[in-house]
Formats: sequence, structure tokens, C-alpha cells
Amino acid sequence: MKNSIAQFFLNTLLSILVVATGLALYDRMVVRPALVIGMVDVAEVYRAKEAEFTQILTRTTLEEDRQKALLMARTFAQRLPVALEELPHDCNCLVVLKSAIAGPTPHILDLTPVLRKKVDAP
Repeated sequence: MKNSIAQFFLNTLLSILVVATGLALYDRMVVRPALVIGMVDVAEVYRAKEAEFTQILTRTTLEEDRQKALLMARTFAQRLPVALEELPHDCNCLVVLKSAIAGPTPHILDLTPVLRKKVDAP
């Protein structure tokens, strides 16, 4: 009788341990990563690049500098979509535009600096 009660408690304890471990793993690997949202301000990055482009064009009269500015604009236009596609893979999170966020939460990451580095990289 004592042996069967001890066996019952041992089985119960083992079951609780397995369930608790499974729930902890599910929380760490599924629930918490889904709570993280990456925010990116594409308009800010675009405006900064546009201002840089405009500044180069207005302060020079050399055709060579104008061609460099056009090349810079073309490169930016090619890199921006690629960088935006890479962001969710880099942060392992959902990425949305800053304008889609109603209010800040502790689970929001600002990925605008990361985007800026990706489009400015040589």
C-alpha cells in the first residue's frame, strides 16, 4: 500500500515536471518571440537620403558630381526594398511601419538605425 502511494506521488511529480518544462519551452520559443515587434520609420530614412541627394545637386555645378548623386539615388532605391525584406529575419520579429504603431510598448524595437545602416552600406 505504501509502495503504491509512493509510486502515485512519484508519477504525479514527474508529470508536473514534464508539463512545466513543456510550458516553459513553449513560452520561450513561441510566445515571447511573437510579442516582439520591430518598428521602422521608412519616411525618415527616405527624407534624410532625399535631403542628402538634394544638397549634392544644389551645391555643385560639375557633371561628375551630379552623376555621383544620381548613382547614389539609384543605389538607395535598389537597397531599400532588400533591406526592408531582411529586417524581419535579422530581428526574428514582425516589422511594421512607425505610422502603424498607436503607442509605444516595451516589446517594440526601433529598427530605423539598422535600416539606415543597411541602405548606407557600401
